[in-house]
Amino acid sequence: MVRIKRAYSESSSHDGVRILVDRVWPRGITKERAHIVEWRQDLAPSTSLRKWFGHDPARWAGFRRRYRTELKRSMGELEKLARLSCHQTITLVYSAADEEHNQAVVLKELIEAI
Repeated sequence: MVRIKRAYSESSSHDGVRILVDRVWPRGITKERAHIVEWRQDLAPSTSLRKWFGHDPARWAGFRRRYRTELKRSMGELEKLARLSCHQTITLVYSAADEEHNQAVVLKELIEAI
């Protein structure tokens, strides 16, 4: 099972393996509070793509397309996460305020499609 959750939401025992998928650490969150098992900066959108997107819902379709293109180089890592999610819950943690338009949504779709 793959879940997504904001870094600013309380962690839960239902989260399983919590994986941060942001390029930068969430502001104001301590490592102790975050309960992050892995920080996968390599799976986060590039800085240029993140800045271009700016969490503007009008750019969502373009962001998804460009981000998926960036992730082609990481398919092996996504396959590992897909295998892991078959045995235990993984939660992709992100810091964006928009719960519908962020990289964790795209990653979840890709992992579940494998």
